[in-house]
Amino acid sequence: MSELLIRHGEWVVVCDGAKALVLENTGDAKFPNLKTVEVFEQKDLPTHLLGADVPGRTNSSVGRNRSAYEQTNWHDQAEQIFLTHLAQRLDAAISAGKTKSLILVAPPRALGMIRPAYSHALKGAVRAEVDKDFVKMPVHEIEKHLTGG
Repeated sequence: MSELLIRHGEWVVVCDGAKALVLENTGDAKFPNLKTVEVFEQKDLPTHLLGADVPGRTNSSVGRNRSAYEQTNWHDQAEQIFLTHLAQRLDAAISAGKTKSLILVAPPRALGMIRPAYSHALKGAVRAEVDKDFVKMPVHEIEKHLTGG
């Protein structure tokens, strides 16, 4: 990965479908210093607590055939809700002037889930997207990976 310049005051949002770290560069582009602003976490509940774990069934209108509906993936749905709420919180932070731009770091799957939730303001504020899964790393390691330091 090439070196990424993180501007002073810029946010780096590192997330996946269940956790998000909001970091702010309190240093400058040459010597970044990422500090944690907020951490959002969603508890990973077992499937039986997320919803019905048996798909519904339907009777054919002709004959005696029955078939099952496709199983809902409750974990996918929970990730989508989490990422949509994260996008809303980021949009509110931009509207409130807490940051002007941000860099979003997430695995490709999470990036694909959060992009449709971008507001116009959030889309304009996202300066870069990095398709990496750094959410379980300590902040100093994230900083090193992003800046090549």
